[in-house]
Amino acid sequence: MESAPTLTIQGADGAYPIFIRPGALADALPAFVAARRFSRVAVISNTTVGPLYGEALAARLPDAFLITVPDGEAHKTLSTATALYGELLAGGCDRSALVIALGGGVIGDLAGFVAATFMRGVAFIQAPTSLLAMVDASLGGKVGVDLPQGKNLVGAFKDPLAVFADTTTLRTLPPVERRCGLAETLKAGLIADPLLVAQLLASEPSPIEGVIARAVRVKKQAVEQDRLERGVRATLNLGHTFAHAIEQVSGYAWKHGEAVAVGLVAAARLSVRRGLAAPDLPITVERAVAALGLPARYSGLEPAALWDAMRHDKKFRGGAAHFVLLRDVGAPLMAADVPRADVIAVLESLREGA
Repeated sequence: MESAPTLTIQGADGAYPIFIRPGALADALPAFVAARRFSRVAVISNTTVGPLYGEALAARLPDAFLITVPDGEAHKTLSTATALYGELLAGGCDRSALVIALGGGVIGDLAGFVAATFMRGVAFIQAPTSLLAMVDASLGGKVGVDLPQGKNLVGAFKDPLAVFADTTTLRTLPPVERRCGLAETLKAGLIADPLLVAQLLASEPSPIEGVIARAVRVKKQAVEQDRLERGVRATLNLGHTFAHAIEQVSGYAWKHGEAVAVGLVAAARLSVRRGLAAPDLPITVERAVAALGLPARYSGLEPAALWDAMRHDKKFRGGAAHFVLLRDVGAPLMAADVPRADVIAVLESLREGA
């Protein structure tokens, strides 16, 4: 018997359920799959998560097999996708197959892209195992792979059939990955939920399921208004133009969530520099970042190189820079034609020792 979801998100073909609970991989997900008919079930994971949860999940599902790929953003590429197409064919998958993405944001993006493009599209389930993926990457249907020029430059919109966030998997999450998830959770609060920011910074920690659900509601609201990211959904990229540049220029030595933390501080500073926010906004954001154990500065990267990387970002349009900025906590806006000099000045101010 299928259990009731925590939330739903309205997608292109109807609403899909979000299950946020301990044990979802053991009960809710197998029940969901058993109630439907698929020719094969391919669980795609990585070499870290696969041995922890992938083998057990595949054993619970009918006609299922596990595929693992190397761990890390550096492997979210077209060549890895090509290898996965071959694995799906070798496993007997056809257009009635199901792909389950079991892992963090990289696996969700990669396996989702493969599901969107294999035989012009097969069914897809997100099973995020990192906090970052639970609050952000697994939701909203954006999937893709990276090119050498930048992140997520090849992709599609592919809604999952469902999302299963099993919070017991967070017990094996390294502390740095938990902090990365908190960065995306903080981003959600800065965009649309000041009470979520307060909840994250409270001396008494809240149950993680409630924190995740609150962040999911922020993304739900934006996605349901703007599924294809032509307007309000773009505000979910707060801090990400800076973050993606830091990741790329560092050769992905920076983790996504840590780069987002720096990007949030950079966006707050750029907001003040553009005359959009009060001078104390960056102080508020930087204190929140520090309280969550996240970095607010970077080193070893040249601001000019970061700017050049940003020029390949999807938010550059017609050669003009567009950034998500803040008037205040809970009040985002899109800023067009941001001058290079302002961005460089902000990047210079965030270098270690500046």
